Amino acid sequence: MFGVTNRGSIDWFVVTTDDQSVYLSVSAPGQESWRDSIRWDSVIRVCVEAEPGISDCLYVFTSLRPESWVIPVEATGGTQLLDALVRRGLFDAGLAAKATSSPTGLFCWPPAEP
Repeated sequence: MFGVTNRGSIDWFVVTTDDQSVYLSVSAPGQESWRDSIRWDSVIRVCVEAEPGISDCLYVFTSLRPESWVIPVEATGGTQLLDALVRRGLFDAGLAAKATSSPTGLFCWPPAEP
């Protein structure tokens, strides 16, 4: 859906989804593997950070913990996760288009209150 420039897939970070959750399976070289899940109904804010030369990142904030989940857009399934966040109304479609076409910046939904 969104034109994310894929500099190469990060195949050791896999994201899948179903009707209830996002599933993360990470097996980074030289590190201990881990798995976790994020329920859709716990997501309270999402940010996309565009950075030159490295994978753009999704920051998924939930009601379950104070820190966000950091998910590379270039992870296997990362672009599909952004599409799913938009379809579910958890990230604005116009802002997603802007974020994926910008070379740099931090784009968050919902926007911070003034």
